[in-house]
Amino acid sequence: MRKTEACIWLSRSDRAALERLVSRRNTPQKVVWRARIVLLSADRVGVMAITRTVGKSKVTVSRWQERYLTKGIAGLRRDATRPGRKPPLTAEAIKQVVDKTLHEKPAAGTHWSSRKLAAVTGLSYTSVQRIWKAHELKPHRVKTFKLSNDKRFVEKVQDIVGLYLDPPDKALVFSVDEKSQIQALDRTQPGLPLKKGRCGTMTHDYKRMAPPPCSLPSTLPLAR
Repeated sequence: MRKTEACIWLSRSDRAALERLVSRRNTPQKVVWRARIVLLSADRVGVMAITRTVGKSKVTVSRWQERYLTKGIAGLRRDATRPGRKPPLTAEAIKQVVDKTLHEKPAAGTHWSSRKLAAVTGLSYTSVQRIWKAHELKPHRVKTFKLSNDKRFVEKVQDIVGLYLDPPDKALVFSVDEKSQIQALDRTQPGLPLKKGRCGTMTHDYKRMAPPPCSLPSTLPLAR
Protein backbone atom coordinates (compact mmCIF):
# COMPACT_ATOMS: atom_id res chain seq x y z
CA MET A 1 0.00 0.00 0.00
CA ARG A 2 1.39 3.40 -1.00
CA LYS A 3 2.29 5.66 1.91
CA THR A 4 0.73 9.13 1.80
CA GLU A 5 3.03 12.14 1.90
CA ALA A 6 3.30 14.08 5.15
CA CYS A 7 1.19 17.24 5.29
CA ILE A 8 3.13 19.99 7.07
CA TRP A 9 1.75 23.38 8.05
CA LEU A 10 4.17 25.93 9.48
CA SER A 11 3.39 28.69 11.91
CA ARG A 12 5.07 32.05 11.32
CA SER A 13 7.44 31.49 14.22
CA ASP A 14 8.47 28.01 13.05
CA ARG A 15 9.01 29.17 9.48
CA ALA A 16 11.14 32.08 10.67
CA ALA A 17 13.17 29.76 12.93
CA LEU A 18 13.74 27.24 10.12
CA GLU A 19 14.79 29.95 7.69
CA ARG A 20 17.30 31.25 10.24
CA LEU A 21 18.76 27.76 10.60
CA VAL A 22 19.20 27.51 6.83
CA SER A 23 20.74 30.99 6.43
CA ARG A 24 23.18 30.91 9.36
CA ARG A 25 26.73 29.91 8.50
CA ASN A 26 27.38 28.23 11.83
CA THR A 27 24.41 25.85 11.54
CA PRO A 28 25.57 22.21 11.11
CA GLN A 29 24.94 21.04 7.57
CA LYS A 30 22.84 18.09 8.70
CA VAL A 31 20.50 20.50 10.46
CA VAL A 32 20.40 22.73 7.35
CA TRP A 33 19.15 20.01 5.00
CA ARG A 34 16.67 18.76 7.61
CA ALA A 35 15.22 22.30 7.93
CA ARG A 36 15.08 22.58 4.12
CA ILE A 37 13.10 19.33 3.94
CA VAL A 38 10.48 20.78 6.29
CA LEU A 39 10.35 24.13 4.48
CA LEU A 40 9.97 22.50 1.07
CA SER A 41 7.31 20.14 2.43
CA ALA A 42 5.35 23.11 3.82
CA ASP A 43 5.57 24.75 0.37
CA ARG A 44 3.90 21.62 -1.07
CA VAL A 45 6.96 20.44 -2.99
CA GLY A 46 6.72 16.75 -3.88
CA VAL A 47 8.90 14.18 -2.21
CA MET A 48 10.84 13.33 -5.39
CA ALA A 49 11.64 16.99 -5.96
CA ILE A 50 12.78 17.32 -2.33
CA THR A 51 15.08 14.32 -2.69
CA ARG A 52 16.71 15.90 -5.73
CA THR A 53 17.06 19.26 -4.01
CA VAL A 54 18.61 18.08 -0.74
CA GLY A 55 20.35 15.01 -2.19
CA LYS A 56 18.74 12.52 0.19
CA SER A 57 16.64 9.38 -0.25
CA LYS A 58 12.85 9.18 0.02
CA VAL A 59 13.20 7.25 3.27
CA THR A 60 15.35 9.99 4.76
CA VAL A 61 12.96 12.73 3.64
CA SER A 62 9.98 10.90 5.15
CA ARG A 63 11.85 10.25 8.39
CA TRP A 64 12.59 13.95 8.98
CA GLN A 65 9.12 15.03 7.97
CA GLU A 66 7.73 12.72 10.67
CA ARG A 67 10.35 13.88 13.15
CA TYR A 68 9.23 17.50 12.74
CA LEU A 69 5.58 16.52 13.09
CA THR A 70 6.24 14.65 16.35
CA LYS A 71 9.03 16.69 17.97
CA GLY A 72 9.07 20.04 16.22
CA ILE A 73 12.21 22.03 15.43
CA ALA A 74 14.00 20.62 18.48
CA GLY A 75 13.73 17.16 16.91
CA LEU A 76 15.62 18.37 13.83
CA ARG A 77 18.60 19.43 15.91
CA ARG A 78 19.20 16.00 17.49
CA ASP A 79 19.87 12.61 15.99
CA ALA A 80 17.61 9.76 17.01
CA THR A 81 18.80 7.78 19.99
CA ARG A 82 20.56 4.61 18.96
CA PRO A 83 20.47 1.30 20.79
CA GLY A 84 23.22 1.04 23.34
CA ARG A 85 25.96 -1.52 23.48
CA LYS A 86 25.10 -5.11 24.10
CA PRO A 87 24.80 -5.80 27.81
CA PRO A 88 27.84 -7.55 29.29
CA LEU A 89 27.74 -11.26 29.86
CA THR A 90 26.23 -12.30 33.15
CA ALA A 91 28.24 -14.09 35.80
CA GLU A 92 26.03 -17.16 35.31
CA ALA A 93 26.82 -17.31 31.57
CA ILE A 94 30.55 -16.99 32.21
CA LYS A 95 30.45 -19.67 34.91
CA GLN A 96 28.57 -22.02 32.58
CA VAL A 97 31.24 -21.70 29.87
CA VAL A 98 34.09 -22.21 32.36
CA ASP A 99 32.45 -25.21 34.05
CA LYS A 100 31.65 -26.96 30.78
CA THR A 101 35.17 -26.34 29.50
CA LEU A 102 36.79 -27.77 32.62
CA HIS A 103 34.45 -30.59 33.56
CA GLU A 104 32.55 -31.74 30.47
CA LYS A 105 33.26 -32.95 26.95
CA PRO A 106 31.16 -32.42 23.83
CA ALA A 107 29.12 -35.24 22.40
CA ALA A 108 31.22 -37.35 20.03
CA GLY A 109 34.29 -35.20 20.67
CA THR A 110 37.46 -35.08 22.75
CA HIS A 111 37.49 -31.35 23.49
CA TRP A 112 35.44 -28.20 23.01
CA SER A 113 35.81 -25.82 20.12
CA SER A 114 34.51 -22.27 20.53
CA ARG A 115 31.71 -22.87 18.02
CA LYS A 116 30.58 -26.15 19.62
CA LEU A 117 30.43 -24.58 23.06
CA ALA A 118 28.69 -21.50 21.68
CA ALA A 119 25.96 -23.69 20.18
CA VAL A 120 25.39 -25.40 23.54
CA THR A 121 25.42 -22.26 25.70
CA GLY A 122 23.56 -19.97 23.30
CA LEU A 123 26.41 -17.43 23.19
CA SER A 124 28.41 -16.26 20.20
CA TYR A 125 31.69 -18.05 19.54
CA THR A 126 33.55 -14.76 20.00
CA SER A 127 32.07 -14.49 23.53
CA VAL A 128 33.32 -18.00 24.29
CA GLN A 129 36.76 -17.05 23.01
CA ARG A 130 36.83 -13.94 25.21
CA ILE A 131 35.86 -15.99 28.28
CA TRP A 132 38.57 -18.55 27.54
CA LYS A 133 41.15 -15.81 27.11
CA ALA A 134 40.12 -14.08 30.35
CA HIS A 135 40.37 -17.38 32.27
CA GLU A 136 43.51 -18.59 30.46
CA LEU A 137 41.79 -21.71 29.13
CA LYS A 138 43.05 -23.49 26.03
CA PRO A 139 41.03 -26.69 25.55
CA HIS A 140 42.36 -27.16 22.01
CA ARG A 141 45.92 -27.65 23.29
CA VAL A 142 47.27 -30.77 24.99
CA LYS A 143 50.78 -31.39 26.32
CA THR A 144 52.29 -34.86 26.47
CA PHE A 145 54.51 -36.19 29.22
CA LYS A 146 56.19 -39.40 30.27
CA LEU A 147 57.13 -40.54 33.77
CA SER A 148 59.02 -43.79 34.20
CA ASN A 149 60.22 -45.81 37.17
CA ASP A 150 62.89 -47.49 35.08
CA LYS A 151 66.31 -46.68 36.57
CA ARG A 152 67.83 -46.83 33.08
CA PHE A 153 65.11 -44.67 31.51
CA VAL A 154 67.40 -41.73 30.66
CA GLU A 155 70.06 -44.04 29.26
CA LYS A 156 67.55 -45.82 27.04
CA VAL A 157 66.06 -42.56 25.78
CA GLN A 158 69.54 -41.28 24.91
CA ASP A 159 70.28 -44.49 22.99
CA ILE A 160 67.06 -44.28 20.97
CA VAL A 161 67.26 -40.54 20.27
CA GLY A 162 70.95 -40.83 19.45
CA LEU A 163 70.19 -43.59 16.95
CA TYR A 164 67.83 -41.25 15.07
CA LEU A 165 70.10 -38.20 15.30
CA ASP A 166 73.34 -39.97 14.38
CA PRO A 167 72.67 -43.40 12.84
CA PRO A 168 75.58 -45.68 11.87
CA ASP A 169 77.01 -45.24 8.40
CA LYS A 170 74.97 -46.96 5.67
CA ALA A 171 72.44 -48.21 8.18
CA LEU A 172 68.66 -48.14 8.01
CA VAL A 173 66.66 -47.30 11.11
CA PHE A 174 63.15 -48.77 11.35
CA SER A 175 60.50 -47.81 13.86
CA VAL A 176 58.18 -50.74 14.50
CA ASP A 177 54.93 -50.55 16.45
CA GLU A 178 54.57 -53.87 18.25
CA LYS A 179 51.18 -55.54 17.98
CA SER A 180 49.71 -52.76 15.89
CA GLN A 181 46.56 -54.77 15.27
CA ILE A 182 45.56 -54.48 18.94
CA GLN A 183 43.36 -51.50 19.74
CA ALA A 184 44.78 -48.76 22.00
CA LEU A 185 42.14 -48.03 24.62
CA ASP A 186 43.88 -46.05 27.35
CA ARG A 187 47.01 -44.10 28.24
CA THR A 188 49.67 -45.71 30.41
CA GLN A 189 49.34 -43.04 33.09
CA PRO A 190 46.51 -40.70 34.07
CA GLY A 191 46.74 -37.20 32.70
CA LEU A 192 46.15 -33.90 34.43
CA PRO A 193 42.91 -32.02 33.71
CA LEU A 194 42.66 -28.67 32.02
CA LYS A 195 42.83 -25.71 34.41
CA LYS A 196 43.50 -21.98 34.39
CA GLY A 197 46.86 -21.27 32.80
CA ARG A 198 47.60 -24.96 32.11
CA CYS A 199 46.78 -27.21 29.18
CA GLY A 200 45.40 -30.68 29.67
CA THR A 201 48.13 -33.33 29.71
CA MET A 202 48.40 -36.95 28.61
CA THR A 203 51.20 -39.48 28.31
CA HIS A 204 52.75 -39.97 24.91
CA ASP A 205 52.23 -43.74 25.09
CA TYR A 206 49.19 -45.90 25.65
CA LYS A 207 48.01 -49.34 26.73
CA ARG A 208 47.12 -51.93 24.16
CA MET A 209 44.22 -54.19 24.96
CA ALA A 210 44.33 -57.65 23.42
CA PRO A 211 41.21 -58.66 21.49
CA PRO A 212 39.12 -61.55 22.87
CA PRO A 213 40.33 -64.95 21.68
CA CYS A 214 38.50 -66.51 18.77
CA SER A 215 36.42 -69.56 19.64
CA LEU A 216 37.09 -72.41 17.25
CA PRO A 217 35.19 -75.70 17.08
CA SER A 218 36.91 -78.66 18.70
CA THR A 219 36.76 -80.60 15.45
CA LEU A 220 36.93 -79.27 11.96
CA PRO A 221 34.91 -80.84 9.13
CA LEU A 222 36.95 -82.76 6.64
CA ALA A 223 37.12 -81.45 3.12
CA ARG A 224 35.45 -83.65 0.53
